[in-house]
Amino acid sequence: MREELPIGRHGGPKTGTRALLVCAALGALLAAALHGPDPGAGVTGRPVAAPPPPTSSMSASGTRTPDAAPPPDPCAVRVAALAPRHRLAQLLMVGVDPRGPADALGLVRAEQVGGIFIGGDDPGLLTGGLAEVRAAAALPLAVAVDDEGGRVQRVEELDGPLPSARRMAAELSPEQVRALARDRGAALANRGVTMNLAPVLDTGDQPDGTAIGDRSFSPDPAVAATYALAFAQGMHEAGTTPVLKHFPGHGNTSGDSHVGAVTSPPLEALRQTDLAPYRDIGRYGRVAVMLGHIAVPGLTGGRPATLSPEAYALLRGEFGFTGPAMTDDLGAMRAVTDLVDLPEAVRQALAAGADIALWSSGGRTGEVLDHLEASVASGTLPADRVDEAARRVLAVKGVC
Repeated sequence: MREELPIGRHGGPKTGTRALLVCAALGALLAAALHGPDPGAGVTGRPVAAPPPPTSSMSASGTRTPDAAPPPDPCAVRVAALAPRHRLAQLLMVGVDPRGPADALGLVRAEQVGGIFIGGDDPGLLTGGLAEVRAAAALPLAVAVDDEGGRVQRVEELDGPLPSARRMAAELSPEQVRALARDRGAALANRGVTMNLAPVLDTGDQPDGTAIGDRSFSPDPAVAATYALAFAQGMHEAGTTPVLKHFPGHGNTSGDSHVGAVTSPPLEALRQTDLAPYRDIGRYGRVAVMLGHIAVPGLTGGRPATLSPEAYALLRGEFGFTGPAMTDDLGAMRAVTDLVDLPEAVRQALAAGADIALWSSGGRTGEVLDHLEASVASGTLPADRVDEAARRVLAVKGVC
């Protein structure tokens, strides 16, 4: 049976009972003031979700400490440990005398450049001496050749010829090209080469003797991408780093950048041709990308892509490339040399977004480094741009 409260004359509790209720209410208010509201109830009295846990940790003594910071980037640590001139030198790939090791050995000992390029028709350096050159480097040395096949190859006298890209696509399956590149990459690696400036991703069906011509696998972007991917995979399997070229596209240009300025079709047209093989660039694995000395209407403002911040931004942004970007030859191709002298061309390329500056003619390395050091000091080559480039260079070498 439910107990009834005694009712007063006016419908409320009798006086004694009323006093007890008032005391109880006052007691509840006092408890709330001393201890705070019920943590399980919101302002409406309904339960509310518990607040998220703090981002710090409680120590044994009861004091709260911040969570541990994420571990530092190992490449950033390695770069920070380099002397400023050595850091800049890692961004250079300099041509050396291909006939023997003396020139390369002197360059590496003197300036600790990040890479050397072996061109020309004399393969003497590739038959001995590279081990000594590489041993002289404080950090792993990139040793590059351009061994595409056809009219651009370096070891045919030593290891046999490669067909041109156009012939590969016409006569071989992608799997056969992959096997061919794997064998060639192994031959290069055995001679001390670490990087091959191939394959060509440019599309086009121009005559064989033109700037690209038969260096292109196909005018069809899908076919060009399929064969370039097979070539890159074969190089990877042999332990040789491929270099995709010539971004943003040299296959349909107005001329030859070796002998003067060239212009490509407008950017929107390139997206349907030469740029298409760069989409989904991660499928090519760990690679570098070479930019060509190509003026692109709608992108570079009349400048060669190698000196254009907009071209590097396109590669990083729209195409999502995170590896090292390198220049085509800054010292022997008139599309650049007619505009600017070598030390300033290197500075402009690095400031624009290049991570590796290449010149095949060799020499002038000390002069270039002096200019770059002065440019960092003046702010015309930002120090954080140098650090970013050096991190990418060390990463592709497997240093960090």
